[in-house]
Amino acid sequence: MRILILSRDPELYSTQALVTAAQERGHDVRVVDYLRCYMNITSRRPRIYLDNEELAADAVIPRIAARHTFYGNAVVRQFEMMGVYTLNESVAIARSRDKLRSLQILAKRGIGLPVTGFAHHTDATGKLIDMCGGTPLVIKLLEGTQGVGVVLAETEKAAESVIDAFKGLNANILVQEFIKEAEGADIRCVVVGRKVVASMKRQAASGEFRSNLHRGGSAEKVKITPQERAVAIAAARAMGLNLAGVDLLRSNHGPVVMEVNSSPGLEGIEQISKKNVAARIIEFIEKNAEKPKPTDK
Repeated sequence: MRILILSRDPELYSTQALVTAAQERGHDVRVVDYLRCYMNITSRRPRIYLDNEELAADAVIPRIAARHTFYGNAVVRQFEMMGVYTLNESVAIARSRDKLRSLQILAKRGIGLPVTGFAHHTDATGKLIDMCGGTPLVIKLLEGTQGVGVVLAETEKAAESVIDAFKGLNANILVQEFIKEAEGADIRCVVVGRKVVASMKRQAASGEFRSNLHRGGSAEKVKITPQERAVAIAAARAMGLNLAGVDLLRSNHGPVVMEVNSSPGLEGIEQISKKNVAARIIEFIEKNAEKPKPTDK
């Protein structure tokens, strides 16, 4: 099978792990910088090029950076137009990258979430704070990633100041309930298809409430509960993702979803869980890439 990995950096651990897993299973695999691709958008024969070469593939693994979602997703969509199997479809990637939309979809499916508020006008600030149970509370930029643009407001005055500052910059923000009982820890589950193939517990560094490994957090193996497993799978399914990193918090009222990531990093989860997640991804593609697609009636 010809597999293309859409990635800007062929040296990244996640990219290399996927290349190795594909090669070990006998596939022809190649890493393509999606920002260097250009497209011929036509109804008769859509095509995609890299430099002067027309690209062809049986399957595509999108590893689209958040800051390049618009163009990267256009490349994924072009491959879909060409009838190429994509591990995560463009509409699912776009859905998961929009934090507000993704939370609304999860809420509609009845999946547990922290109490979340969203408003346009600062006149609603006090109501948002009260709605989320008062302070402390978490304020998030909709466009933030890897913990950037996430602030813990300890007091009502601090929350009002942060919200007003973000709104003064015309930034879109979410206000969320602070899950104190999680004690700075979250659970990262990697879902492939309809299975949780690996999980780990991430713990925030001392003096920090964000558990991201990029921010000095630590990680350890964890045994997730059947309920946590079911919630992670349901969240990935709600987004329409075949590959997803689902971040959960353990709250007093059960697991709540913080985020669903369409391009989860593999380094930390593979090292901590001792699971070959990349191999599971390639196995999933083998089973699904050649399935006939339903025809329109």
